[in-house]
Amino acid sequence: MLTAIILTKNEEKNIEKCIESLRFCDEIVVVDDGSVDNTVKIAKKLGVRVVGCKMQDFSSQRNWAIEQIKSNWILFVDADEIVNQELGDSIQEAVKKNDANGYLVQRVDHIWNHKFKYGDVGNVWLLRLARRGAGQWLGEVHERWEVDGRIEKLVGELSHYPHQTVVEFLKHINNYSTLKANEFYKNGRKTNILEIVFGSIYRFVYLYICRFGFLDGTAGFVHAMLMSFYMFLVAGKLYLLYKGIPHGQTPAN
Repeated sequence: MLTAIILTKNEEKNIEKCIESLRFCDEIVVVDDGSVDNTVKIAKKLGVRVVGCKMQDFSSQRNWAIEQIKSNWILFVDADEIVNQELGDSIQEAVKKNDANGYLVQRVDHIWNHKFKYGDVGNVWLLRLARRGAGQWLGEVHERWEVDGRIEKLVGELSHYPHQTVVEFLKHINNYSTLKANEFYKNGRKTNILEIVFGSIYRFVYLYICRFGFLDGTAGFVHAMLMSFYMFLVAGKLYLLYKGIPHGQTPAN
C-alpha cells in the first residue's frame, strides 16, 4: 500500500492540482499546519484525509506524519509540486518491484514562466519515496530524509511551482532565513564580517557561474541574486542573535 503525504499551510492555490496528480496512490493524507484559507475545505471536498499538526520544524512535522499512517510505502509531496504521469508510473512500478528502501525523484522548478535547468534548482534529486520505518527526517529547515539501505532513482518529473512573484520569493527567503539562523544559533554556529560581506557574493558567483545559472537567461540572474540575498539574511540574522537582538520566529509557508 502506498500513501502520499502533503504538508500544507495556506495552500488553497495549489492543493487541488497537487492532490489530483496523486490519484494513483492508495491513500492521500494532508497534514495541515493551521491554514486560515480554504486549504482544508478543498482537500476534504476532494475526498482525502486531513490531519492537523502544528509545526515545530519541518523534520518533526514529517516524522509525525509518518506515525499517522500504516502503509508500507510513503511518498512525500509538497503542496506546490505536481507528479507527472511518467513519474507516477515509475513510482507504482517501484512499489511493486520492492527492490530498494528509498527512491530519488528529480524535481524541476517552474518559476516566472521559466523552466529552470541550472543554478541552485537545476538537476535536483530528492529522496521522496521510501519504505515506512526505513529512516527519518533530519534538519529543521532544508530537511532531508535519511533512509538506510539501497537507494535508486525514478524516471519522470516532480514539477515544482514555488513563489511565482518576486514578492512571494522575498517572503519565502525571509521566512527561511529566520528558521536557518535560529537553527545555526541553537547548534552553536557563529558568523563573522567576512561571511556577512563575502558569503552572498560567493553564493551568487557559485550559482550563476559555476552552476551555469547564466544559461537560464535573465530568470537565472534574478534567481541567483535572490538566493545570494538569502545567504546574506541568514548570516546577518545569526550575527544579530549573538548580539542579543532577536529577529523573531517567522512562520514558514
